[in-house]
Amino acid sequence: MKLFSTCFLAIAALFAMGNTSVLAQDAAVDARLENEPFAVADMVIWGGTIYTAEDSGPTAEAVAVRDGRIIYVGPRLGAEAYVTPDTTVLSLEGTSLYPGFTDAHAHLSGIGARELTLNLEGVASLATLKQSLASYAGTNTDQPVVVGRGWIETHWPEGRFPSRWDLDDVVGDRPVILFRADGHAAVVNSAALAAAGISGATEAPFGGAIQKNALDEPTGILIDAAMGLVNSLIPAATREDFVEQLTVGGRVYSSYGWTGLHNMSVSWQEVDLLEMLSDRGDVNIRVYNSINPGDASDLFAGGVRASRNDRIITRAIKLYMDGALGSRGAALLDPYSDANTSGLILSKPEEVLPLLETALRQGIQINMHAIGDRGNRQLLDWFEQTFNTVPTIERAVATPRWRDEHTQIVHPDDIPRYADLGVIPSMQPSHAIGDLHFAADRLGEERLQGAYAWQSFLDTGVIIAGGSDAPVERGDPLIEFYAATARRDLSGFQGENWHPEEALTREEALKMFTLWPAFASFAEDEIGSIAVGKKADFTAFDVDLMTAPEADIPKGRAILTIVDGEIIYQAP
Repeated sequence: MKLFSTCFLAIAALFAMGNTSVLAQDAAVDARLENEPFAVADMVIWGGTIYTAEDSGPTAEAVAVRDGRIIYVGPRLGAEAYVTPDTTVLSLEGTSLYPGFTDAHAHLSGIGARELTLNLEGVASLATLKQSLASYAGTNTDQPVVVGRGWIETHWPEGRFPSRWDLDDVVGDRPVILFRADGHAAVVNSAALAAAGISGATEAPFGGAIQKNALDEPTGILIDAAMGLVNSLIPAATREDFVEQLTVGGRVYSSYGWTGLHNMSVSWQEVDLLEMLSDRGDVNIRVYNSINPGDASDLFAGGVRASRNDRIITRAIKLYMDGALGSRGAALLDPYSDANTSGLILSKPEEVLPLLETALRQGIQINMHAIGDRGNRQLLDWFEQTFNTVPTIERAVATPRWRDEHTQIVHPDDIPRYADLGVIPSMQPSHAIGDLHFAADRLGEERLQGAYAWQSFLDTGVIIAGGSDAPVERGDPLIEFYAATARRDLSGFQGENWHPEEALTREEALKMFTLWPAFASFAEDEIGSIAVGKKADFTAFDVDLMTAPEADIPKGRAILTIVDGEIIYQAP
């Protein structure tokens, strides 16, 4: 991609075309500039296909920007009238430009922490996990507790969860705590169990499970709330730790092509730090915060807040209804097909319903995690009860745009309820292409109807806010786009009864990561599509998402990320 400042005139093109309509258009441009003497662009982008996510004009040849806003979208000839010697002109060199991609569900500090700690993402076996643990522990002997994240056992040749004894083989002199990729289970070694006082007689807390063997011994697997029994062993993150995590996470995400992220399960300390880091230019992507419920009183007291540059917005609360499917914590209406459990409910109505009512009255958005069909049904029931309790006249926002985060396994009878209630499904396509390898075992064939049912939801008239759930998944927008449109894993495998009819069109997938996350964060008038008046947020990839062969999509890379007309990432 070429970056240069120039005054570009298309005289040769005009003579070649010899077209009176073109001359008339040029005269009209001259007349407009005479009447609007300040219509000069800071930046113009052309030289490739521009996909706008606007139904009235889905493609364009050029876009012009001034003061961080889009002032022109259309043919290249019209954009040339905005160029002066001071204009930055970007040539796409045949690649493609899109509205800024937004990850509607991720964890920014976790993305940074993944880069800074023991990263078990992609370990292909239990043996490989043990090798990675041995290497990391050997080079970090000063760490009193070894912490890592990212393992998923469903594709391992060993065919089982790791255990405390597996970890003891590698590290026995200090606690080891390794979180599953989904963040809803952990395996710990014997030293960690002893330090936390966990034995065969220990009762699991509400919303959690301690796995035990036939001898009633803890195996080292702690699920959901039971992980809290060992969390106190992990040194608390310092302010400096959070600053590094958030800065690294923002840098990684801009290099992937994301211009924005909906940040889930955020502490109030992170909100303050993000605003500071954004205002001073250390975190440049947009961040829409959904805070932990323990900080709800601060949000209720102060209301919606923003950084000085308006890139960091905080107006939502993140709640949890159930656990995750992989660790069998997702709450199901009927028991799991491969285990004697129906999952875990993590919230109590007497604690959550009053919070929901206050949020509805004060215009605070609720984003609630729900994965299993029982968890999703209960979420809809609680939302509906709250909507019925608080009449529209008592609400700060008539249409609150509350969200169901994940919406993975939904009983078909409940799918129409989302449109009826105005609840937004916030879904992560990469979960479907990872879970396809074990979901049939967990659910059985019948419950795959209603699993990751993207097209069924769209058919009812709702929109889907698309995300990645990084660091649970990689967080690559091209993988997410591919997953949404191909509904296959990265090798091309789909499997039987994985309902290919639920895949999205490419046009739908584009909106899933641009316009619809904007709507889900009350920002559709400002971002989400390439239209005059909107903020100049753009993403360019070296692969054309709308025309490239399916298998080529995840092989691409981001080449340009722009926020408010500012280049925050440009590939070498």
